[in-house]
Amino acid sequence: MEYRNSVKIVCVGRNYLAHARELGNEMPERPLIFLKPPSAVIGSGETILLPTESNRVEHEAEIAVIIGRRCSRVRAEDALAYVGQYAPLNDVTARDLQRMDGQWTRAKGFDTFCPIGPAAPADGMDPSALEVIGRVNGEVRQRGRASQMAFPIPVLIEYISGIMTLEPGDVIATGTPAGVGPLEPGDTVEVEIPGIGILSNPVRAR
Repeated sequence: MEYRNSVKIVCVGRNYLAHARELGNEMPERPLIFLKPPSAVIGSGETILLPTESNRVEHEAEIAVIIGRRCSRVRAEDALAYVGQYAPLNDVTARDLQRMDGQWTRAKGFDTFCPIGPAAPADGMDPSALEVIGRVNGEVRQRGRASQMAFPIPVLIEYISGIMTLEPGDVIATGTPAGVGPLEPGDTVEVEIPGIGILSNPVRAR
């Protein structure tokens, strides 16, 4: 998994209207981005550890874009040429800490808080047709399509690469649809992108 060695994981907040509404937030005028540390990355089958500092850890099922070629200040119409792979991703979030801190680094940055994979090559794939499904213990909690994003994937790449150079293996987490909810010890959480694969992780207390 080349994304284990990612230089950076750039995440997008509030990219689905229904999710912004369920948290009581307004939609941003431009992409709202933040970073997760590479130390948060785990693969499918590995365990999400719930930190003792939080009483409310939630799943966020997302479509991940894995950069294949170095890019800086690319135009949206050229952006997909720089995508190497797509993968399911879980932007695990300590929701109570997110609200407490007012910024998101601690809430999003714990070890094991970025499960990702399996990945599939982007060649010939239409990203606007991708769907993401989030399940907990087999029950569907989230379902969304890339076509519902406020800022489509090419626009995200243009915006982010205009701020920071994207390197091969870097990840863009493109936002989560409505339906986020809590994780408890003993749960199994899945993120599926049909046609690409299923990310599955058990959950336990630290």
